[in-house]
Amino acid sequence: MAKTAVGRHPHRGGMAPAADPATAASSDAADLVADLYRFHGLTLVRVALVLVGDKPTAEDVVQEAFIGLYRAFHRLSSPDKALSYLRTSVVNGCRSVQRSRRLWFQRPSDAEPTVWSAESAAMANEDSRLTLAAVARLPRRSREVLALRYYLDMPDTDIAAALGVSRGTVSSTASRALAALARDLRGEL
Repeated sequence: MAKTAVGRHPHRGGMAPAADPATAASSDAADLVADLYRFHGLTLVRVALVLVGDKPTAEDVVQEAFIGLYRAFHRLSSPDKALSYLRTSVVNGCRSVQRSRRLWFQRPSDAEPTVWSAESAAMANEDSRLTLAAVARLPRRSREVLALRYYLDMPDTDIAAALGVSRGTVSSTASRALAALARDLRGEL
């Protein structure tokens, strides 16, 4: 989103005052981060919510990912890689939270999943609560693969890149996770 030679910003129209290169780079980073937040922020919070289990922590993880993107913008080889950077940062941030909560994740898994609002409670039916509880019992990587595949509709190659594993690992992990969910849910119905 660089300014053209005459100082015209491609998304805002109109003339922009001439700026020094450092200010222009900072402005480009801020614009890109703001656009990404506007279009992908809520979805990333939803993915983080599945991975960490509570909304305030999920929002914190996503906020830290956006701050990290802004700070590392100058190191990106291409602005096109910013969304991938964010996805990876969110997954890694969720992993960090999970490590710090190791005891929390080792609690008995027969507890009902948390309901975050009255609207959620009204909308949640027994099947979705059972499914969320079953997902919460899956291993970390399985939860990550399913969240990225079904919440973000990411292809396996992008999931592999975000998690730092091979495409085959993503496919086999998803297959095993879905089989485990089916077995678990059959036992609860």
